[in-house]
Amino acid sequence: MIAEAGLAALWIAAALALAQLAMGALGLRARPVLAAAVAPVAITQAATVTMAFACLVAVFARSDMTVLLVASNSHSAKPMLYKIAGAWGNHEGSMLLWVTILALAGASIAAFERRLPADTRMATLAAQAAIALGFYAFLLFASNPFARIAGVIEGQGLNPLLQDPGLAFHPPTLYAGYVGMSAAFSFAVGALVTGKVGPEFARAMRPWVLAAWIFLTIGITAGSYWAYYTLGWGGWWFWDPVENASLMPWLAATALLHSVTVLATRNGLRAWTIMLSVLAFSMSMVGTFLVRSGILTSVHAFAVDPERGIFILALLALYIGGALALFGWRIGSVTEGSRFDMVSREAALVVNNLLLTVILVIVLAGTLYPLLLEATSGDKISVGAPYFNSVAGPLALAMLVLMAAGPLLRWRRDEPKALLDRVAPAVLAGALALLAVAVFAGRIAPLPMLGLVVAGGLAIASLAPLGKRRLDRVPLFTWGMVLAHLGCAVSLAGMACDSAFTVQNMAAMNPGETRVVGPWTVRLGAVRERPGPNYQAMEAVLVARRGDGAPIELLPQLRQFTDPPMQTNHAAIHTAWNGQLYLVLGEQAGDGRWLVRLWWKPFVVLIWVGGALIAIGGGLSLIGRARRDLAARGGLRKEPAA
Repeated sequence: MIAEAGLAALWIAAALALAQLAMGALGLRARPVLAAAVAPVAITQAATVTMAFACLVAVFARSDMTVLLVASNSHSAKPMLYKIAGAWGNHEGSMLLWVTILALAGASIAAFERRLPADTRMATLAAQAAIALGFYAFLLFASNPFARIAGVIEGQGLNPLLQDPGLAFHPPTLYAGYVGMSAAFSFAVGALVTGKVGPEFARAMRPWVLAAWIFLTIGITAGSYWAYYTLGWGGWWFWDPVENASLMPWLAATALLHSVTVLATRNGLRAWTIMLSVLAFSMSMVGTFLVRSGILTSVHAFAVDPERGIFILALLALYIGGALALFGWRIGSVTEGSRFDMVSREAALVVNNLLLTVILVIVLAGTLYPLLLEATSGDKISVGAPYFNSVAGPLALAMLVLMAAGPLLRWRRDEPKALLDRVAPAVLAGALALLAVAVFAGRIAPLPMLGLVVAGGLAIASLAPLGKRRLDRVPLFTWGMVLAHLGCAVSLAGMACDSAFTVQNMAAMNPGETRVVGPWTVRLGAVRERPGPNYQAMEAVLVARRGDGAPIELLPQLRQFTDPPMQTNHAAIHTAWNGQLYLVLGEQAGDGRWLVRLWWKPFVVLIWVGGALIAIGGGLSLIGRARRDLAARGGLRKEPAA
């Protein structure tokens, strides 16, 4: 009965979404009774779909094999963590989680948003309902998560690559980021419908954009490290199309975050903010289509039939086409914001946003071109790291250089000579970084070298807003900006070091043999069988020593799963202060030797440390803005202005 209750709740939530859309649309035509009912309906819809999702989690936790989704994606012998996380580790469950978070976002807008005019708020809730309604239709008519099946005693199990604690963390954070972009899209639609695009609209939308950007940052960073230690190929980013599908909304959200801040604080970039809101949600929808359409073969993608992909493509065309049509129709009613000079912080943000948008287009083209070519001609090509690194890499470095200068510029207008004085410490830091690379690193590729130089300058420039100020009087959102920009510098340094200094050794070893990788000597002690919770593993005992240091035992595994049958690698990683030793056990060769892959990756951890700093900086900015809004309403002592 749990599955039937979940399906009934899903139908009720869909009906409530339809009612919310109709009431919002009619309420805009001066129907006060209907207008007053929109918010309660939005809250009730969220409660109902949350109940449906709770039912799905329950049938997975109970291993109810009479539910087709459970039988196809779970197994009674799995650990409980993977049973529960398996509820969203599949196509139907992930879509139900998607629409659940969407409904909860709409309920939050209905319950707590008081900065928007009543008509704009109502139009925003109607737009949220329209988005939700399409996904409800998709679930109910094309991807029913509660469909029953008879005669199944045991399930097929979850993809072994997903049997990791990362499954409980990575997808929900990404979905929260995608849904945050849908909220920003709804705000933009609401403001366009009512013609009230201004600072109040931007202040209401900014927390949603910032929260979505934080979740996307966390999801991408966590997903990168998950793939790094799970897949066993030693890389942290493969330019996989589904990886790109998460990166593209983040790029658009980063541009939108800066644009909406200018609109909220300086009443500028009105049309740009609306356009980026549409673009960010468009990229979220493109990502949803790529992952769930069945047109990709990827460890990240859900392999489903193409008919479902056509359904999602129709939704994408409906939402994005409708939004662009509305944008073209109503953008004339959006008055021009405040003007600014070319040498100003606003101008730097505009150029930065343009660079972000160009990088997004490059990533989108590299992701979609192979798919379009195969669909039209049947030819298969692969667009990988050489294209993305050589085309997008220089633009990203230029954007980061501009990021270093942007916070040092004044609003509205600045003097070039004064700016040069302010950026002098950052230029000096970049020069010192270049000197250090030349002295200690020797000849390395141009792009990693430039990355280290830019990282050094950006790190110093990011701290400049704290100069000549009492640190206890610096607002939280300023701390957030500083940490986020510093995190970009730290991540860039990690990427450059990994690209320039990684040492690799692929070896076939007998027990007792040693190999050298970087400053480490690694000896294969033995290879033994090791049973796991739901797999059998061959485990290598590798003893690593650095110089005269103490030996360190590392235990990489080659795991064999039966439900479903699949072989995976489990890397053994030792983290030192200046890098990671990364060891992977391969299969046994015909002569009895074992294939072992060894990497020494200097300072690679900085990539994820920087990602964490970026997310923490976003969190501090979100808290600081919330405190300032409360202070403006008399709830707290007002923080000092930035």
